[in-house]
Amino acid sequence: MLPSASRLKHKSGFAAVYAKGRSCATDLVVVYASRNRTSITRIGFSVSRKVGRAVERNRTKRVLREAMRRMLAELAGGYDLVVIARPPAANASFSDIRASLRTLLRRSGVLKGGRDS
Repeated sequence: MLPSASRLKHKSGFAAVYAKGRSCATDLVVVYASRNRTSITRIGFSVSRKVGRAVERNRTKRVLREAMRRMLAELAGGYDLVVIARPPAANASFSDIRASLRTLLRRSGVLKGGRDS
């Protein structure tokens, strides 16, 4: 589980990221990234009913959370992120989701390694 300080929890936080953030997408996930005023990167997750029934949505959310938890040390500080699952994510493997997230985070400049073109 992500530390409490690293979680984006409130509707207003999600709305701010959607309004001000930059989005990157693959066929499995979409990541919105926006700078925040702290040195901590906060992450929120969204899995809609399009992904499937409650069991599939909850499993998908757990996989996304675990993939992000493992990459937390590699993230630059000072960002708010919203990770949105697309329907194919329900049937994707952990390694596919993790690779997809890594690609998107690198593309958006949130990974410490820098931005790829």
